Amino acid sequence: MADPTVTQLPNELNLTPLTADGLGQARPIMDWLTTFHLASVVLDPYTNESSWVLRAATRVLEQFRSSHARINFIVTAGADDTRAFLGPLADQFLVFCDADRSAVKAMGLTELPAFVFTRVDGSLAAKAQGWHPAEWQVVADSIADVTSWTSLDIPGASDPGSFSGSPALG
Repeated sequence: MADPTVTQLPNELNLTPLTADGLGQARPIMDWLTTFHLASVVLDPYTNESSWVLRAATRVLEQFRSSHARINFIVTAGADDTRAFLGPLADQFLVFCDADRSAVKAMGLTELPAFVFTRVDGSLAAKAQGWHPAEWQVVADSIADVTSWTSLDIPGASDPGSFSGSPALG
């Protein structure tokens, strides 16, 4: 029997990858979860809050690059604005564009930035909203536990102070 406290992402949720030429083919969430979990930082490029956390988010994701979690950014914009916001990070990470915020809605997010860990079965194992380092630490520790990886200390020396995020649905 399914745990009613666990959010299960809908199988019909599509994630659209950013490619060098624009947008790739949207694929169902379960196609992205066939082998690896997803460790996602969700950002709104039109807000200060997401820009303030970009360096810290990159540091956190890099910790899990070789783990059994596919690290990625989910950006609530189209291809051009996503690439402009992320700059060279767009070529260093798997990036999904969520201009209609369907992934944000499915994940039940109310504030961005957010850090979300999705297990291979499509369930949300952990999530943190806004930039509250202790909450991001819980997500990082969850990823480390599930993937038998080493977590990291959040906040790091150059990370910003805690702050609430902007409204996730715009």
